[in-house]
Amino acid sequence: MPARSLKAADIDAYIAAFPSSIRSRLRKMRATIRHAAPNASEKISYRIPTFSLCGNLVHFAAYEHHIGFYPGASGVREFARELGSYDFSKGSVQFPHDRALPLDLVAKIVRFRHAENLARNALKASAKHRPSRGGAQRKARAT
Repeated sequence: MPARSLKAADIDAYIAAFPSSIRSRLRKMRATIRHAAPNASEKISYRIPTFSLCGNLVHFAAYEHHIGFYPGASGVREFARELGSYDFSKGSVQFPHDRALPLDLVAKIVRFRHAENLARNALKASAKHRPSRGGAQRKARAT
Protein backbone atom coordinates (compact mmCIF):
# COMPACT_ATOMS: atom_id res chain seq x y z
CA MET A 1 0.00 0.00 0.00
CA PRO A 2 1.67 3.26 -1.05
CA ALA A 3 1.94 6.01 1.55
CA ARG A 4 0.06 8.50 -0.62
CA SER A 5 -3.16 6.50 -0.68
CA LEU A 6 -3.26 5.86 3.07
CA LYS A 7 -5.24 8.23 5.30
CA ALA A 8 -4.17 7.24 8.81
CA ALA A 9 -5.23 9.13 11.91
CA ASP A 10 -1.92 8.57 13.68
CA ILE A 11 1.41 6.79 13.29
CA ASP A 12 0.14 3.58 14.94
CA ALA A 13 -2.67 3.34 12.38
CA TYR A 14 -0.26 4.13 9.56
CA ILE A 15 2.11 1.32 10.55
CA ALA A 16 -0.74 -1.14 11.15
CA ALA A 17 -1.86 -0.80 7.52
CA PHE A 18 1.27 -2.53 6.16
CA PRO A 19 2.37 -6.19 5.99
CA SER A 20 4.36 -7.43 8.99
CA SER A 21 7.77 -7.25 7.30
CA ILE A 22 7.19 -3.56 6.46
CA ARG A 23 5.63 -2.85 9.87
CA SER A 24 8.83 -4.10 11.49
CA ARG A 25 10.94 -1.69 9.44
CA LEU A 26 8.60 1.21 10.15
CA ARG A 27 8.67 0.46 13.89
CA LYS A 28 12.48 0.45 13.81
CA MET A 29 12.51 3.82 12.06
CA ARG A 30 10.03 5.25 14.55
CA ALA A 31 11.96 3.95 17.57
CA THR A 32 15.26 5.25 16.21
CA ILE A 33 13.82 8.70 15.55
CA ARG A 34 12.09 8.76 18.95
CA HIS A 35 15.35 7.83 20.71
CA ALA A 36 17.34 10.49 18.82
CA ALA A 37 14.73 13.21 19.44
CA PRO A 38 12.80 12.20 22.57
CA ASN A 39 11.08 15.57 23.00
CA ALA A 40 9.75 15.70 19.43
CA SER A 41 6.05 15.18 18.90
CA GLU A 42 4.53 12.68 16.50
CA LYS A 43 1.89 13.47 13.91
CA ILE A 44 0.73 12.60 10.43
CA SER A 45 1.64 15.31 7.94
CA TYR A 46 1.48 14.98 4.17
CA ARG A 47 -0.23 11.63 4.95
CA ILE A 48 3.01 10.18 6.36
CA PRO A 49 4.55 9.80 9.84
CA THR A 50 6.22 13.00 10.95
CA PHE A 51 8.25 14.06 13.96
CA SER A 52 8.01 17.72 14.86
CA LEU A 53 10.04 19.98 17.12
CA CYS A 54 10.00 23.72 16.42
CA GLY A 55 8.70 22.76 13.00
CA ASN A 56 8.90 19.53 11.04
CA LEU A 57 11.97 17.51 11.98
CA VAL A 58 11.78 14.41 9.74
CA HIS A 59 9.18 12.32 7.93
CA PHE A 60 9.27 8.66 6.91
CA ALA A 61 7.02 6.45 4.81
CA ALA A 62 6.69 2.96 3.34
CA TYR A 63 6.55 2.25 -0.36
CA GLU A 64 6.55 -0.92 -2.40
CA HIS A 65 10.32 -1.18 -2.74
CA HIS A 66 11.72 1.10 -0.04
CA ILE A 67 11.30 3.16 3.11
CA GLY A 68 11.37 6.85 2.30
CA PHE A 69 13.14 9.10 4.80
CA TYR A 70 12.69 12.86 4.54
CA PRO A 71 15.10 14.88 6.68
CA GLY A 72 14.92 17.93 4.45
CA ALA A 73 17.57 19.39 2.19
CA SER A 74 19.96 20.31 5.00
CA GLY A 75 19.91 16.81 6.48
CA VAL A 76 20.67 15.20 3.14
CA ARG A 77 23.34 17.77 2.28
CA GLU A 78 25.12 17.35 5.63
CA PHE A 79 25.27 13.55 5.32
CA ALA A 80 25.52 13.16 1.53
CA ARG A 81 28.82 11.27 1.72
CA GLU A 82 27.41 8.71 4.18
CA LEU A 83 24.21 8.41 2.14
CA GLY A 84 26.18 7.75 -1.04
CA SER A 85 25.16 4.11 -1.40
CA TYR A 86 21.43 4.99 -1.28
CA ASP A 87 19.23 6.76 -3.79
CA PHE A 88 18.72 10.29 -2.52
CA SER A 89 17.71 13.70 -3.77
CA LYS A 90 17.54 17.20 -2.32
CA GLY A 91 15.49 16.30 0.76
CA SER A 92 14.77 12.57 0.61
CA VAL A 93 16.49 9.20 0.91
CA GLN A 94 15.32 5.74 -0.15
CA PHE A 95 16.24 2.73 1.98
CA PRO A 96 15.48 -0.39 -0.13
CA HIS A 97 13.62 -3.24 1.54
CA ASP A 98 16.32 -5.71 0.51
CA ARG A 99 18.94 -3.94 2.67
CA ALA A 100 19.17 -3.41 6.41
CA LEU A 101 18.07 0.00 7.60
CA PRO A 102 21.05 2.25 8.46
CA LEU A 103 19.60 3.11 11.87
CA ASP A 104 22.81 4.63 13.25
CA LEU A 105 22.91 7.01 10.28
CA VAL A 106 19.21 7.81 10.66
CA ALA A 107 19.85 8.68 14.33
CA LYS A 108 22.78 10.95 13.39
CA ILE A 109 20.66 12.77 10.82
CA VAL A 110 17.79 13.19 13.28
CA ARG A 111 20.15 14.59 15.95
CA PHE A 112 21.52 17.02 13.37
CA ARG A 113 18.02 18.15 12.37
CA HIS A 114 17.03 18.39 16.06
CA ALA A 115 19.95 20.74 16.78
CA GLU A 116 19.25 22.70 13.60
CA ASN A 117 15.58 23.25 14.48
CA LEU A 118 16.39 24.28 18.05
CA ALA A 119 19.05 26.75 16.84
CA ARG A 120 16.66 28.23 14.27
CA ASN A 121 13.96 28.55 16.93
CA ALA A 122 16.37 30.26 19.36
CA LEU A 123 17.39 32.70 16.63
CA LYS A 124 13.75 33.53 15.91
CA ALA A 125 13.07 34.02 19.62
CA SER A 126 16.01 36.37 20.09
CA ALA A 127 14.98 38.38 17.01
CA LYS A 128 11.52 38.92 18.50
CA HIS A 129 12.99 40.40 21.69
CA ARG A 130 15.37 42.86 19.99
CA PRO A 131 14.10 46.41 19.81
CA SER A 132 13.52 47.71 16.32
CA ARG A 133 16.17 50.22 15.24
CA GLY A 134 13.76 51.95 12.93
CA GLY A 135 11.38 52.75 15.77
CA ALA A 136 14.13 54.26 17.93
CA GLN A 137 15.35 56.43 15.05
CA ARG A 138 11.85 57.71 14.35
CA LYS A 139 11.39 58.66 18.01
CA ALA A 140 14.72 60.53 18.04
CA ARG A 141 13.76 62.55 14.96
CA ALA A 142 10.37 63.42 16.39
CA THR A 143 11.87 65.16 19.43
